[in-house]
Parts: sequence; C-alpha cells; structure tokens
Amino acid sequence: MEILLYILIGIVVLSLLAYLLQEKFLFKPEKLSADFVFKYDAPFQEYFFDVAPGVRINGLHFFREHPKGLVLYFHGNSRSIKGWAKYARDFYRFDYDVVLVDYRGFGKSTGKRSEADMLSDMQFVYDRLKEKYGEDHLIVYGRSLGSGFAAKLAADNKPRYLILDAPYLNFIKVIERFLPILPVRWVLRFHLRTEKWLRAVRCHTYLIHGTKDRLIPLEHSEALQRINPDRITLIRIEGGGHNNLPRFDKYHNFIRDILKY
Repeated sequence: MEILLYILIGIVVLSLLAYLLQEKFLFKPEKLSADFVFKYDAPFQEYFFDVAPGVRINGLHFFREHPKGLVLYFHGNSRSIKGWAKYARDFYRFDYDVVLVDYRGFGKSTGKRSEADMLSDMQFVYDRLKEKYGEDHLIVYGRSLGSGFAAKLAADNKPRYLILDAPYLNFIKVIERFLPILPVRWVLRFHLRTEKWLRAVRCHTYLIHGTKDRLIPLEHSEALQRINPDRITLIRIEGGGHNNLPRFDKYHNFIRDILKY
C-alpha cells in the first residue's frame, strides 16, 4: 500500500512538472535579435505581421518575377526561419513564391504562446497573404509541428492544396509514446488535433512520411489517410527518417509533380 502511495505521489509530481515545463520540451526556438539581418542568395523580403499589442510575427518572403502561386510554409519545433529558409528553394525553383513565418517566441516573433493564440496568428498571416494571392494559387505546407497549424488553416479556408510533411494525429499521441505513465491528455496544453481538422479540409491533401521516422511513426500518416482516402494521398519515402526527407530524390520529385499543376 505504501509503495502504491509513493507511485501515485510520483505521478502527481511528474504531471505537475510536465504541465509547468512542457513548453521547454515541446518548443526549441532559436531567438534572434530585432536587428538581425537575414542574408540569402535569392530575392526575398522580410515581413512583420502585427497581430495584437505586443505580438509580432516575423516572416520571410522569397519571391519570383512571375510566380505561379504561393507556398505558405510552417516549420518544425526547433530553430527559426533563419535556418528553415533553405527549404524555400524546393519551391521557388519551380517559380512559386514562398513565405515562412516564425511562431511566437521563435526568431524575432514575439508574444506568449498558447494553442489558440498561435492558431489565430497563422490565420492572420493567411488572411494578409490571400489579399494578394487568390486561394486557388495558395498552397499550405506544414512540416512536423507545423502540420497541425497547416491542417487547421486548410480546414478553415480554401487553399489549392494542403501538404503535410511528417504529420501527427495529434500532440497527445506523440507525447504518450514518451510519457506513457502520465495522464497526458489532462496535462498537455497543446493538443493540435490534426486528425480532427483534416476531416473538414476540402482541398486535396498530400502526406509525406519516412518509413523509418522514429519520432512520429509512419502509422500517424496512415491513420490520417484513412480519414478520406479519396482526398488524401500518402507518399512514403522508403528509408526516410524524421529530419532527412529532402535528401531523397522521391521527395523532390513529388514536390515537382505537385507544383506542375
């Protein structure tokens, strides 16, 4: 009986710590000073989206002279757009403009994080971009963490395509793999329910997933595809892990084929 009490106390303590410190484990941002100067070998423009008092979302816009459309790119849970910007070339080489944005607390972006506020930020950015680009020329791309934000945007709007790179069913399923003894659904403040939002997406959705992804297993994408097999295409990258899909020719061939249409 005493042992069970100690176990229960341990779970309570761990749950409290997980609740209070979860942002440090979920988000690994690189912070940039306000005067940091971005430098790239392709034409680009820096953006600031003033969402609310004290909240400013920083973005980079890589542009072409005669763009076929725009890819709005949501990155993973680490670094900042300074490093993620190298992936813009996968799209602008096919004459698409690319916009990458940093979440609150990443790079130069400011503001306190919450799921609702972060989702609202991304909708604000989308609304500003669709003033210039018609939604039929707007592609939303979400990588890992960003797949949840991308799915929510596609559910609430009408982009041309939705592309999810190494997506998850929801954050609860991801965290439960690593903390199975904790009541994750009650402790976690960020649920990011991709599977819920994907049911409301009306455009065609493409899922890209490595068969050897050990952080977010392929099973997540397989479950997401089963939501609507006629409207959701799954591309498996044989041997691909979580962070190396752009090293595979199949990944680039897929991007090329999608952007042709």
